[in-house]
Amino acid sequence: MRRFCLLVAVLAALIGVVSGCGTGDDAVAQGDTFQFVSPGGQTVINYPPAERKKVADLSGPDLVTDEPLSLSDERFRDKVVVINVWGSWCGPCRGEADDLERVYDQTKDLGVDFLGINLRDDRQSAKDFVADRQVGYPSIYDYGGMTLSSLTTPTAVVPTTVVLDRQHRPATVLLKAVTADELDAIVRKVAAEPVASSSRSAPVSSSAPSAPGRP
Repeated sequence: MRRFCLLVAVLAALIGVVSGCGTGDDAVAQGDTFQFVSPGGQTVINYPPAERKKVADLSGPDLVTDEPLSLSDERFRDKVVVINVWGSWCGPCRGEADDLERVYDQTKDLGVDFLGINLRDDRQSAKDFVADRQVGYPSIYDYGGMTLSSLTTPTAVVPTTVVLDRQHRPATVLLKAVTADELDAIVRKVAAEPVASSSRSAPVSSSAPSAPGRP
């Protein structure tokens, strides 16, 4: 039996984004940035490229080193990024840890990286979790949920996994524990998507006049 770990009500009050999760509507993207409105009972939500919106930058202290860590770091640029929200106190998180690490190892050569968000956790317990399971990717230490609030996913569901495309737009949101086979298939599909031309610098036409000071 797979059950979600529900955070205490005070976390909902701190972050203030859970209230939209009971409306029965599907998860949607609105405005200029991604906004997760409601899953409508779904646990896996896919976004076609035309409906995706870029997430806000996620940043905070690295769980292990305490150095600044951000989705906008060079490490993650132009990569598919798998965001996993977890806590050492969460049973399903412990169950899926090996599956996440397996997919991380299997897909890194495809231009894929992982970023954890460690939520509402004792820091030493979280460090021990990472060390014991030999987790190879970094996590933001986010005890109070401020980093997670920028992602606007339902914070009452842990674990949550969000697969971002190379433009850092949510392609799939999973409101449940994942298996290696399930996540691997999703990640490979997103990694194989053509990169939108707008996300890369446009080549200069040979017939176009050169900018001043350029050959």
